[in-house]
Amino acid sequence: MKRILRLIGFIALPFAAGALGSYFTYPNIEGWYSQLSKPAFSPPNWVFGPVWSLLYVLMGAASYRIFSKGLKNGEVKKGLVYYGIQLGLNSIWSIVFFGMKELGLAFVIMVALWIFIYLTIDKFMKIDRLAGMMLLPYIFWVSFAAFLNLSVYLLNR
Repeated sequence: MKRILRLIGFIALPFAAGALGSYFTYPNIEGWYSQLSKPAFSPPNWVFGPVWSLLYVLMGAASYRIFSKGLKNGEVKKGLVYYGIQLGLNSIWSIVFFGMKELGLAFVIMVALWIFIYLTIDKFMKIDRLAGMMLLPYIFWVSFAAFLNLSVYLLNR
């Protein structure tokens, strides 16, 4: 039972980070964001919720698998630090893009986010291959999101 509760906590953490970002995102989707010029490949708004929900579950489960390897292992600690940094950058991106409406700065943050996701995957793969693989959809989505962010910035500057 303790393991299940811990797993739920690890899954809840990315959802909490996402909720912080959503606080700035949702009020601006129908107004400000809908008025921006977007590239033809921009997905409909309803796609983002389900995609992020799946990614948060995978992120939480992957981080739980790494945590379960033991914090006495310095590599585990380093992997979880990278994970925490990328989780923070994920929330900050929403604040900067939707809250501050700074599209260029948001892209810079997205690049930093991508780098820390890559570092997290690299470290996780060395500790637990499955945990690292669980983050691959995340880096693919963030790669797409970075291209979308850059495109929206270039179309609206």
